[in-house]
Amino acid sequence: MKNLKPITLLLGGSSIVGASIFIVLLVMGFVKDEFDPLELILIPVIAGIITYSVFYFFIKYFITERLRVLYRSIRTGKFDGSQNENYKLSDDVITDAEIETRRWSDEQIAVISELKEQAAFRREFLGNLAHELKTPVFSIQGYILTLLEGGLEDETVNRTFLERASKASDRMTAILEDLDQLTKLEVNAIPLELTNFDIRQLVQDLFEDLEIRAKKRNISLAFARDYDPLFVQADKGKIGQVIANLISNSISYGNDGGTTKVRLFALGDIITVEVSDDGLGIDDEHLSRLFERFYRVEKSRNRNEGGSGLGLAIAKHIIEAHGQTINVRSTVGVGSTFTFSLDKGKK
Repeated sequence: MKNLKPITLLLGGSSIVGASIFIVLLVMGFVKDEFDPLELILIPVIAGIITYSVFYFFIKYFITERLRVLYRSIRTGKFDGSQNENYKLSDDVITDAEIETRRWSDEQIAVISELKEQAAFRREFLGNLAHELKTPVFSIQGYILTLLEGGLEDETVNRTFLERASKASDRMTAILEDLDQLTKLEVNAIPLELTNFDIRQLVQDLFEDLEIRAKKRNISLAFARDYDPLFVQADKGKIGQVIANLISNSISYGNDGGTTKVRLFALGDIITVEVSDDGLGIDDEHLSRLFERFYRVEKSRNRNEGGSGLGLAIAKHIIEAHGQTINVRSTVGVGSTFTFSLDKGKK
């Protein structure tokens, strides 16, 4: 019964009413000999028509009008000035209402689920941001308090503490500047300055810039093999920022005495860059979230004091702004490899 159409129900109900009256009149005709045979036909027909009209009016102006109001509530824009406000009774009006309501329910469940995920991400982000800023702020407070309590007059500590406070302040400034840059990248507020440049030479320059830091941990920076010049079409400054971050991470999380290798691949109109280390590696469960802001994995990969915790998130947005993607693969105890691609340029 629940799958029957409204018009079918109306016709069936009216027919039943007419047939019932016909049977009653037929019985009365046997009892009452002078009963007019014409009345035996006309009365049931008229009763059926009246029944049909009454129920049609009821459904059209009661149920349908309320369904129309319901549609307005759950389907924004479904009824507007360009549509006929006198919504007509459809054979499938009940079925349509059921489908529309189920669809709206599914959409709202999806929206609520997304809002919950966003709320959880926002709470985690704010907690991570507070954690990142708390360390330098507490350091600055401690150094200033020591100086105010007499250390300022002590020449053996005053300059040292001021330098430490300055470093903590620089760290906090770096976090805020990176956060500001990331926000602008997310809304495409930073335009790309595309040029043709040799990616191999850029990597070599970054090796030289980071050599001193690598030597402190006895980590070698090298290409996987000798490469001819490879030109790409990209923003040189921002790509340099991406590669520098990846190499810096490989130094931070690589093993003492290890090696960071860079590989370059040319395939058609694409140049692929790989930065590999032989360090701690990352569990598979963390890989999908590695490019989130401030996301932390196990304690053994806690960020060093100098990082802002936003480098990988910034790298992801820079590469995506170039219309490409950045990926990571890793094996615990073996190392990690970050890979991204760029458009091939002209020599």
